[in-house]
Amino acid sequence: MKAKKAVVLLSGGLDSQITLQLALSQHYDVFALSFDYGQRHAREMDAAIAIAQKAGINHQIVTMKLGGIAKSSLTQSDIAVEAGDLEKSSIPNTYVPARNMIFLSVAASFAESVGAQDIFIGVSEVDYSGYVDCRESFIDAMEAAINQGTVCAVEENRPIKIHAPFIHQTKKEEILLGQQLSVDFSLSWSCYLGGDKPCKQCDSCLLRMKAFKEAGVIDPSYL
Repeated sequence: MKAKKAVVLLSGGLDSQITLQLALSQHYDVFALSFDYGQRHAREMDAAIAIAQKAGINHQIVTMKLGGIAKSSLTQSDIAVEAGDLEKSSIPNTYVPARNMIFLSVAASFAESVGAQDIFIGVSEVDYSGYVDCRESFIDAMEAAINQGTVCAVEENRPIKIHAPFIHQTKKEEILLGQQLSVDFSLSWSCYLGGDKPCKQCDSCLLRMKAFKEAGVIDPSYL
């Protein structure tokens, strides 16, 4: 019996790395999908390539330049990344407008093309920066839209399921699962600023450091 196919969104960050390993542990034939969308540095993309290579899986990189239409400190170098503040209630300027909507739409096209009915994305609405496209209501709405706009769902009764396994989990819980799955945390990259070493000051760095500390696990990327 052939393994079921799944498309996994692989940014190169911690969440996507653990999500990928989880899908592999569930015996999916994984197709990893990454996006070069004009982000301010290449470190995360380099991480995605390294993670996919180590896993020995099919890896596709889609190039699209969002900087001209999506205003964000991650797509425009003239906008400084805000300093991290985990107590802040407003959404930081690292939010890229509708990014996950765009990514999931492309993932749906890819999934239908390769015969996959499962898409994995590593979003969470627990330990996160408040992004609206990382919430369960958005994931549910996107799944419904995808299944109204794909032939496999509408005409062939093969609907696509979006899996967000960490939607209600903390990063601490993710990390503990990653440890059980023997994830090589040193391969992932979380810092919004790029560089040779993580800045340890942006929201993404602070969330990662906090989670590893709570999990009691050493993070080789932040030594």
